[in-house]
Amino acid sequence: MNIIDIYYQFITDISYTTWYEFVAVFAGIISVWYARSENILVYPIGLINTIIYIYISFKGQLLGEAAVNFYYTIMSGTGWYMWTRKNQQKDMILHITFSDKKNWVQQIGFFLFFYISIWGSLTYFKSAFFEGVIPWADAFASATAFTAMWLMTKKKIESWYWWIATNMACIPLYFVKHYVFTSIYYLVLLVMAIFGLIEWKKNVSFIKKTKS
Repeated sequence: MNIIDIYYQFITDISYTTWYEFVAVFAGIISVWYARSENILVYPIGLINTIIYIYISFKGQLLGEAAVNFYYTIMSGTGWYMWTRKNQQKDMILHITFSDKKNWVQQIGFFLFFYISIWGSLTYFKSAFFEGVIPWADAFASATAFTAMWLMTKKKIESWYWWIATNMACIPLYFVKHYVFTSIYYLVLLVMAIFGLIEWKKNVSFIKKTKS
């Protein structure tokens, strides 16, 4: 596919974008904006996005992404609870932190488990039910997203690295499925994830300076 083909596909497909895809995209962008500023509204607004994308992903035979958005929905409730927990002094219990070596081993193992599991399942579904499935790409986007969301509920800075990987994979994945508006959405999220990473690092640096 050359540049001209990409341009014409974009123009054609953008005209078929549904109202609920627009709603999902804008809810997702607002949610990530709140995540950057460590605002609890990331979760209730994010639920609008994830619920709609469960339907969109099934419709586009992106089964891994459908599973991811179902997982997002469950983990949004978990994150909502964890981000609002306070100690007896009414201070927030959870704070932004870096992963240590143990955390890194856990998250890489977490990613590999889901990548292998999803890839194997999608390979089967491709031959048996859904011809349009792209196992390796869908599995990568899904596994990185699973890992990112898990780390986000723990307020780990490394969650943004995994979000960056997810967004980079989803840009072409949704484009080839003719969801070009969603493809643009992931491009926007990619930029926002980079800034989110920078802001969370600044947050940790500021806290360290304050304590010292």
